[in-house]
Amino acid sequence: MMKPNIRLLIVEDETLVARDLQLMVERAGYEVCGIATTAQEALNLAFTLKPDLALVDIVIKGSIDGIEIAQKIWQEMEIPVIYVTAYADESTLNRARETTPFGYLLKPFDERELHINIEMALFKSQLELKLKERENFLATILKTIKEAVITTNKDNLITYFNPSAEKLTGWRAAEALAQPVDKIINLIDSSNYQEAPLFSSGWLFLKTKKGELIPVEYNSSPLKPKPSFTEGEVIVIHDINERYRSQQELFQSWQKLQQAFEGTIQALALTIEIRDPYTAGHQRRVSELATAIAKELSWPAEQIKAISIAGDIHDIGKISIPAEILSKPAKLSEVEYSLIKTHPQVGYEILKNVDFPWPIAQIVLQHHERLDGSGYPAGLSGDSILPEAKILAVADTVEAMASHRPYRPALGIDRALAEILKYKGILYDAEAVDVCLSLFRRQLFKWS
Repeated sequence: MMKPNIRLLIVEDETLVARDLQLMVERAGYEVCGIATTAQEALNLAFTLKPDLALVDIVIKGSIDGIEIAQKIWQEMEIPVIYVTAYADESTLNRARETTPFGYLLKPFDERELHINIEMALFKSQLELKLKERENFLATILKTIKEAVITTNKDNLITYFNPSAEKLTGWRAAEALAQPVDKIINLIDSSNYQEAPLFSSGWLFLKTKKGELIPVEYNSSPLKPKPSFTEGEVIVIHDINERYRSQQELFQSWQKLQQAFEGTIQALALTIEIRDPYTAGHQRRVSELATAIAKELSWPAEQIKAISIAGDIHDIGKISIPAEILSKPAKLSEVEYSLIKTHPQVGYEILKNVDFPWPIAQIVLQHHERLDGSGYPAGLSGDSILPEAKILAVADTVEAMASHRPYRPALGIDRALAEILKYKGILYDAEAVDVCLSLFRRQLFKWS
């Protein structure tokens, strides 16, 4: 049976071998959209036919071999390649490995090997393309934000220098890259520098390439070695010259920073909502209800701010879950539900290194914990759960039940309130439940 929408290009200069491979591919259920016998024909067919995958013999007629063909069609056309060859010497393997192939079939092979290689190659290439898309998205953000962003390697040599860094420092990226960071980023503590502007005690200044002193905010975070990146540092520098000029501008600048901070939080929340339209607004509504409960409990302003922010991004960890699972219009399987249950931990990992003035990462981590220890991910109970997380648990449950979901219609606010009342003091904090019930029964709360 032909597998829908999966089309393969065969690049093989021996006609009989190509036909045998075509029969094997078709018996495995895939479509062969073309057969190329030369390098140029392979590139032309790849460009015009746009197959989902190419099976490429390493030794092929033409000015370039199969390895170079594979490199071109993946890098230029984003078509994944499986090498099919009878040659497996160390030199060939090393060259092939450098092109990051998605499979390697050594002749002779059977249909089962072919099928496994094709399916794995398609899966891996989709992940690669998604990663590439996310990297391009991040690169666009870094190029357009106002803050100067610089990264270094373990030797403190600059590896990235965004346009804002060029503008702030006066150094071009081409000049800064591979240079020691201290040579390009010259920071001066005004208390130790007599040429710093007057009335500058306690300020930090950046000395530009031209020798100008600009008051700045400076932040750096270490990059810990992981498979996707090496050890180094991320440096973010913000020009606060306007703040420095007057106390009035200081206040205005502070307001702008607050707005930018809130905008960043909303952007994080929107990241999830864009991927999961069925729960669009869920995080915002949970934040609104949790904030209302906290205010009714007369919590301090800073603690209320913390629960508001945590509510806005409590499901940020769902960015790691495939969209098709988030919007599945049927009951989730055990495996899918297990994957969903990882989102508090993923959210914690995303947020743990962000220097919030509140324990936002911990609140996000605990918002599915329950008083009796039946929650996840850690099975915490009682006072081991943060007060903010206890309120979020109530608000999250009420909003989720009251709203529409892909797998069921909205159950309504009455059912939601009955649920938290039923498990008051068992799963949910009794005080938070009482306040939540009171807000709705006295009509003191309504979602915006």
